[in-house]
Amino acid sequence: MSSIRAARSPLPSTHSSRQPGRWVPAMAAANPWDPASEPSAAGLLLGHFVASGMVTQEMLNISKKSASYFANFSRLQQITNIQAEIYQKNLEIELLKLEKDTADVVHPSFLAQKCHTLQSMNNHLEAVLKEKRSLRQRLLKPTCQENLPIEAVYHSYMVHLLELAVTFIERLESHLETIKNIPHLDENLKKMSLALAKMDMLVTETEELAENILKWREQQKEVSSCIPTILAEDYLHKHDVTMSLPFTSKVHVQTVNAK
Repeated sequence: MSSIRAARSPLPSTHSSRQPGRWVPAMAAANPWDPASEPSAAGLLLGHFVASGMVTQEMLNISKKSASYFANFSRLQQITNIQAEIYQKNLEIELLKLEKDTADVVHPSFLAQKCHTLQSMNNHLEAVLKEKRSLRQRLLKPTCQENLPIEAVYHSYMVHLLELAVTFIERLESHLETIKNIPHLDENLKKMSLALAKMDMLVTETEELAENILKWREQQKEVSSCIPTILAEDYLHKHDVTMSLPFTSKVHVQTVNAK
């Protein structure tokens, strides 16, 4: 019965009232979760729960602390927007790089130059086609009887110029080869230095080998000079013959032979 009476008790007023040990604020804001806001069904119900002691004000305050979630959500939204901007900027940078690499193909100034060059070539080909018969006749004529009209004063210079032209044409291939080898000059110099170092090592080894050969020849000469004496000594030793001294008598030699 006490619970039924508590349920039938009138709801607390919306004005601020002071109860013993508890302060219930007035409902001024339009927050449905705040019992101190304007009178509404949710506010009146929460006020009744707070007045009856079923819900405390601390529990309601804990439920209101959701600002951190919304702050993190806004930060996440900002991070997503920044990443989208970075992706867009990267795409723009890639497009600029591609435009830079293909500027000689798609740029209007380069295209205009190429169109002008093609137009001039087209005009030249049209002129050649118009003069095709005359050009064919000129090409069929022998050129051995045609001379360039040069004054006699410049004949010596022309002779010298022709000599220079012939010399240049003869050396043209070597000059072109030299120009092609210019980018590889450092590598060729390194290879040349390594080859020179190897050549120095081979020269020193050759000198040592030549010295060893000379020493071996001297040793062979000494051995070859000693071989006859050694053979003679062996022969005399086998036949018990002693070498005759310059002052030995004939009698001693005869006795030795008799033995």
